[in-house]
Amino acid sequence: MPDTSGSTGRTPETHVIDFRAAEQLLAARDPRGAVKLLDSVIAAHPENTAARLLRARAFFAAAQLRPAELEFTVVLEREPDNAYAHFALARTYERQGRGDQAKRHFRLAAALDPNPQYLKAARFET
Repeated sequence: MPDTSGSTGRTPETHVIDFRAAEQLLAARDPRGAVKLLDSVIAAHPENTAARLLRARAFFAAAQLRPAELEFTVVLEREPDNAYAHFALARTYERQGRGDQAKRHFRLAAALDPNPQYLKAARFET
């Protein structure tokens, strides 16, 4: 039977294990290790939005802002109502000194989810 997992010796189960391990690495402040694990998961499952969101978070944590921006954008193309992705993309823009773009996404995040953190970041005028 041919291997359809996207990489030699990898199975859907090992991709799930890699995803979970990447979550743990990110929580343990090893974003580069998380990215490395997620690369093979995304190569095999490019449609997996959860893996892309986790990789975007890992890129952000590693201060790799352009790759983070690209991944958050892919997530938002697939899930335009993902408040967290809007918020995280806004933070990415903010760190790049792109305040106008950040403000737009902070406000979208707050409009989609009245999370106090999103509302504070949106800085709506009263």
